[in-house]
Amino acid sequence: MKFLSIYTQDQKSPGSMNGEQMAEMGKLIEETMKSGLLVLTGGILPISKGGARVRASGGAISVDGPFTEAKEIVGGFAILNAGSRDEAIEMATRFLKIAGNGECEIHQLEGPGEESVDQ
Repeated sequence: MKFLSIYTQDQKSPGSMNGEQMAEMGKLIEETMKSGLLVLTGGILPISKGGARVRASGGAISVDGPFTEAKEIVGGFAILNAGSRDEAIEMATRFLKIAGNGECEIHQLEGPGEESVDQ
């Protein structure tokens, strides 16, 4: 089963990781890539840096952005190949223990060959 984890930084204490945290994160990424649990990961630039919101309503398309400020700072994402929802949550927990304040939102992905979790 594949899951999308979206990391949102804590607005009260956004910032970069220190050298020790970066080294720990590098080890976590290497370990989980080798095991097959982590498929892809990356950072997401703030919506003020060229992002946009595209909406469809009543057949009309509207585009807003970039925005000067946002309520949430989305910092990154990961695609996980987990055996269960619990395993995806465990991976998010390991990530947050290194990254610090923030949250990971977990979404199961569906598509060819993917089964759903009823939890």
